[in-house]
This record gives sequence, structure tokens and C-alpha cells, in this order.
Amino acid sequence: MDFVATFICFSAAGMAFYTYAGYPVLLWVLGRIRPYEVAGRGFPEGEWPTVSISVPAYNEETQIRGLVESLLALDYPRDRLQILVVSDASSDQTDDIVAEYADRGVELLRMAERGGKTRAERAAAERIEGEIVVNTDASIRIDPASLKRLVAAFTDPAVGLASGRDVSVTAATAEANVGEAGYVGYEMAVRDLETRAGSIIGASGCFYGIRAQLHRLPLPDALSRDFAAALHTLEQGYRAVSVPDAVCYVPRSASLAQEYRRKVRTITRGIETLWHKRALLNPLGYGRYAWMLFSHKVCRWLLPWAALSAFAAVGVLAPTSTPALGVFALGAIGLLLGGLGWFMADRRAVPPILRVPAYVLAGNAAAAHALLRALHGDRDALWEPTRREPVTR
Repeated sequence: MDFVATFICFSAAGMAFYTYAGYPVLLWVLGRIRPYEVAGRGFPEGEWPTVSISVPAYNEETQIRGLVESLLALDYPRDRLQILVVSDASSDQTDDIVAEYADRGVELLRMAERGGKTRAERAAAERIEGEIVVNTDASIRIDPASLKRLVAAFTDPAVGLASGRDVSVTAATAEANVGEAGYVGYEMAVRDLETRAGSIIGASGCFYGIRAQLHRLPLPDALSRDFAAALHTLEQGYRAVSVPDAVCYVPRSASLAQEYRRKVRTITRGIETLWHKRALLNPLGYGRYAWMLFSHKVCRWLLPWAALSAFAAVGVLAPTSTPALGVFALGAIGLLLGGLGWFMADRRAVPPILRVPAYVLAGNAAAAHALLRALHGDRDALWEPTRREPVTR
């Protein structure tokens, strides 16, 4: 029994280290040995490709005007830019606000009934005119120079998808959910490493561009298009890359509770998407990418269960082992701090020592919850957008 418990503890610790530290280090090594570069450096003036920006929206009356204004301010040839807002049967003033911009070339496509984000994006595919399709959300703001930087990656014929860099921002007075900014920064760094090692695992749902023929590939409504887009891209023989200087500003979730619900929803869809594309996990067919996909996604989703098993195993060893008792006590304190921070997260004056443990605990609990939902067969075709506070840039 002691041997089994010890094995479980060391295996879980090794898995945690590999998932968040070992995998990025190996990517860095691969990127140094045989780096993949993004050859695209921009198009000559007058030769920029046509771009269609697709914006799925559901009841976004507080955000949509700011987004449309920011899209109209992008530094890109206006005669080569299509802006299409797809209203998923919004019941507020979203459609009326978008209609105000019709004389400036902004198009509105209203769905007759709610069908979810993926169905709205598929409907948009029938109306897009551009060679490159850029997907974005109503709550984010794109730096005016970022669209050209993103599209410039497509001068490399090997690139099928280019993902922008998310920058987590919040109002100056906001204190809740500060852990989100650190996690977003880490995720962007991993994507940069994956680009140099070959291809990114998933695109930023807030801001990514994809060749139109790849965007039109079929996808079930309940799955995640930004994740599936990167998988489609690789299947079709292209690379999916990160573009660090194509910046978009993403408001943090208003609360940790809201962030938890968002993570449960997105991870559930991610698990179901990977199951749909599970052939990509075959190393005989996809080699390095299969390893990257397993390391980036599957290991993260399994880590909460490994941690629970390790905590239970340490508990078994604690009565007869002083080191195990110490580890068990540290784990219990960490859970206590995380739980307390989670409970207090949406209140003011949360002690900084509680914020990171709370975010880590919530993130891992969301991954565990999502796996249970996916195994149960739950579906989230109808999405409720994360309501974020607008942030002026």
C-alpha cells in the first residue's frame, strides 16, 4: 500500500511539473534545434488580401457600439474589409445599434432563432467575401495596427491560421480575478513557443484569422470553433501560428464565479472537440503535433484528478511518515487558502495571498467539472456570452 501511494504521489508531482514547466522547456529546446519561422512579412501596398471580420453577438447592446467603432478605426484598406455582425436572435437593442452603421458598410445578419455561437459563425461563412476570415468577440478591442500585423502572416503560404495576442485588462478600480492576467500571459508565451516548434494547439477566440476555405470546413454546433480551427488547419497541411504583435485587449471576467462558469463551458466544449478530432492524437500519423496536443490539452484536463489522487495518497502515508504528514499539511493549507480566497474573491479588499490560490483552485475545479460534464454527454450549443465590463483603450 505504501509503495502504491508513494508511486501515485511522485507520478502526480511529475505530471504537474511536466504539464506547466517541462512541456514549455521541451518546446523551447525544439524551437532552438529546428525553429519554424513565420515567413510572412506583410503585403505590398495595394495587394493586401480581402478580409471579412465576423462577429457573433447575442444581446450585446452595452458592447457592440464600441466594438464596431473600433473595427472601423482599424488600419486596413477599407475597400478590402468586410465587417459582418451575426446576431444570434438578440432580444435587446443589438440589431438596431448595428443597423445604424449600415451606411458605413457594416453588415448585419440576424439569425431567425438562437442556434449558438458555432452555428452563427457557420451562417456567417455563407456571407463572407474575404480571402481571410477574422473572428472576434463583442467585448474585446483590437489595436488599430493589429489587423495588418495578423494578416501579414498569410504572406507565408504554409500558414493557414494566425492567432493574435490576448492582453488581459481591467478597469483601474477593479480588484477581483487578478490571477486571470497571469494565466493569460503564460498561455500566450506557450503559444509563441509552439509556433517556433511547429504549430499552435488552439487559436484565441477573441482574435484570429484563417483562410476562408478552412473556415468553411464543417463543424458540429456544440464544438469549439477556435480550437477546431487550429486542428482543421493542421489536417489540411497548413500551420497555425501565433502573432505576438497582433494585440487585442480582453477585459477580465467580472468575478471569479463568472470565470469559473466560463472555464467549465469552454473546457467542456474543448474536450468534446478533441474527441471529435481524436485521430490527431495518433503519433504515427501526426508525430510531433500529437505529442503537443496531448501535452497542452489532455495533461491539463487530467491534472486535477492526478492532484486529488496524490492528496489522498499522501493522506494514507501521513500517519507513518513525517515528510508525508508535512506535505499533507501544506496541501490542506493550500486548499484552505484557495477555498477562502474563492469565497472572498468577489468582495473588496481580498488579501493578495489568497488571490492566486483561489484562481488556481477554481481553474482546476473547472477542469474536473468539465470532464464530468463531457463524460455525461452535456452539450452547450447555445452559448451565453461572458458579460465583461467595457475597458477603454
